[in-house]
Amino acid sequence: MSVEIFINIAPRESRAALLEGGVLQEIHIERASRRGIVGNLYKGRVTRVLPGMQAAFVEVGLARTAFLHAHDIAVSDARLDAERVAREGGSGGPPGAPAPAAASGGVAPAAPEPDIRRLVNPGDDLLVQVVKDPMGAKGARLTTFISLPSRYLVFMPRGRGIGVSTRIEDEAERLRLRGAMQALVAEGHPGGYIVRTAAEGVDAALLAADLDYLARLWAQVRERSLRAAPGELVHEDLPLARRVLRDELARGVERVLVDDPAELAQLESFVRDFLPQQAPRLELHAAARPIFDLHGIEEEIDRALEREVPLKSGGYLVIDQTEAMTTIDVNTGGFVGHRNLDDTILCTNLEAAVALARQLRLRNLGGIIIIDFIDMKDVSHRERVLAALRQALAADHAQTGVAPISPFGLVEMTRKRTRESLERQLCDPCQACEGRGRVRSVETVCQDILREVLRQSRQFESRELLVLAHRDVVERLLGEESGALAELESAAGRPVRLQAETLYAIDRYDVVPA
Repeated sequence: MSVEIFINIAPRESRAALLEGGVLQEIHIERASRRGIVGNLYKGRVTRVLPGMQAAFVEVGLARTAFLHAHDIAVSDARLDAERVAREGGSGGPPGAPAPAAASGGVAPAAPEPDIRRLVNPGDDLLVQVVKDPMGAKGARLTTFISLPSRYLVFMPRGRGIGVSTRIEDEAERLRLRGAMQALVAEGHPGGYIVRTAAEGVDAALLAADLDYLARLWAQVRERSLRAAPGELVHEDLPLARRVLRDELARGVERVLVDDPAELAQLESFVRDFLPQQAPRLELHAAARPIFDLHGIEEEIDRALEREVPLKSGGYLVIDQTEAMTTIDVNTGGFVGHRNLDDTILCTNLEAAVALARQLRLRNLGGIIIIDFIDMKDVSHRERVLAALRQALAADHAQTGVAPISPFGLVEMTRKRTRESLERQLCDPCQACEGRGRVRSVETVCQDILREVLRQSRQFESRELLVLAHRDVVERLLGEESGALAELESAAGRPVRLQAETLYAIDRYDVVPA
């Protein structure tokens, strides 16, 4: 399947679209006003330790204090390390960083963490890395297990061992790469390495060059961290376009189309230095029509912000994103099938499994996800749908986990979340409904007004009562509710005057004694 990357550069916004087989799979957006900070290193200062949460708040110079869990703190105290060894009944040695999900073998997992109060104290200074952007009211998520990526390797200064990306499936190639790295890494060399997917087929000389680069980079980071003041940025990850090329270009990308000549020149220089064999794949988009319009990407982005996702069969998905989780409901819609009900449901669910896996990537939905497939009585049908879902998720670069179908017919899954979803990047909560997606109906507001008029008439003396409300509410009070309004005027002993306010939302009103 052909893979293409289209990069759109605007004065204060950069966008990168990843297409597979001509279909948009991922969209990355970076704005000058709100750049992603995942991967950035900061000199942080602990401001508060929360034993009940096994976590600490750390000031890193951002708008909100960042969050550091005990699990993400490297144990450097020799006494604490000895305690860990005693608990585990194992041998000594420095604690290792947990290996990313994309690698396996060689990199030791993190040990159970000791009490947070024995790891950090208020006022401690730490070198920390952002693993999750601030989201909503939550601050950034931090770790002290630093990881520095290059074109072929990921270096973890506080890890140990050598791991190889699980996306390299050929066992002989995995053994070759691990052997090459073991020969290159000096005995007793601190830190661990993960060989990235891009290293498949490369020779030891290129791996050695990456090792040297990462060693120099880590030396610079350490030196800067010693000089930096608390809250200061120590090391910043690459800008969006270069970051996307670093992570995606070696994964079989056939073409990279860029619509800005200056950005293309910078990307060509970057690729010549780090991925020289990929340089011919970069092209300039010179057409008059905007790059995202020409390839239908703008339309796809608009559709990705809608609640309903139509399926080719006539069925549809309903996607609702909340603070706690995302729910996806599968419906047959207009699809009536050709044989029987069970086959109709199976076909819809199989199509939905593939479609929703794409929507998770496209909308960048993460955290807990609950999928309500159409009920299936046949156990084999359930297994086929679950297998189709897992197969569709295999192409996702984000870590996912899928549980078996529950007794209620629901599928619970998780998807690793490191940045805001597409909707929360591009949209703000509705000012009228405060993000609830619902407003009180005109009839409900009319009844609220009638009760408020009666309440005001009993509390205040006045010649009349003035009602300020939305035009639709006023029209209903003068129409269908006119009888009730007349009875209320009689009970109140004074007239009620209505005034339409063009700037009022449907559910806003005021009752004023006059």
